[in-house]
Amino acid sequence: MKQLRTALLLLTCSLILISCADVRAWERGYLARDEMTWDPDPLESALNDHIFFSKEASSGGNSAAGGGCGCN
Repeated sequence: MKQLRTALLLLTCSLILISCADVRAWERGYLARDEMTWDPDPLESALNDHIFFSKEASSGGNSAAGGGCGCN
């Protein structure tokens, strides 16, 4: 059982290392474009966060305050 666990751990580690890809110098320009950012439109993201926190009656992470009634 211990050998199987060790073999699975080694297999998982090797698969993780194989999946890493190098970014070539000429590809970095494509990744630096505005469309590739996590948050391409900050205003739309703020609105979506406000709607989410208002509907979920939760706050946190973005310092949003208020309840589920949407009256914040």
